[in-house]
Amino acid sequence: MFAVIRTGGKQYRVAKDDKIVVEKLAGEPGAMVELSDVLMIGGDGKKVTVGAPVIDKAAVFAEVVEQSRADKILVFKKHRRKNYRRTRGHRQEQTVLRIVDVSPTGAKPKAAAAKAKPKPEDKPKAADKKTETKAKAPATKKPVAKKEAKADTKKKPAVKKPAAKAKAKTKPKSKE
Repeated sequence: MFAVIRTGGKQYRVAKDDKIVVEKLAGEPGAMVELSDVLMIGGDGKKVTVGAPVIDKAAVFAEVVEQSRADKILVFKKHRRKNYRRTRGHRQEQTVLRIVDVSPTGAKPKAAAAKAKPKPEDKPKAADKKTETKAKAPATKKPVAKKEAKADTKKKPAVKKPAAKAKAKTKPKSKE
């Protein structure tokens, strides 16, 4: 199933597990983002649904992979014969998204709900942590012997080189 979504003033055709780069969205890496501006949904042998302008209740769920910046763009302005030149650089902030699910009903994906709430079974108990630390006896490390410092570690004064002798300019001899 695919969808056409709108974000950051642009439209993107997305499907499950696609990675897209969009203009900056709020969210830390690993967070779930809901994109509700779905313009069209189709695929899976079903009839294509087109919104006017958006489809009600439809949503696309994505995971933030990273927040980054695009390549630098140089902007150069010039007015000829006026001695006017300006160079500016710009890097657009962007977000990399991985599409988790395309939902025509707007229901959150099951994987996202399980990911958001960690199971209590996954967390190790406090008693388990104590037994693990006792079982693993910390190995005693021997201090690494440092190399003996040289006795002549003091800086010696810099020796000044004699100044180069200036060549005396000789006057050209006259023919007198």
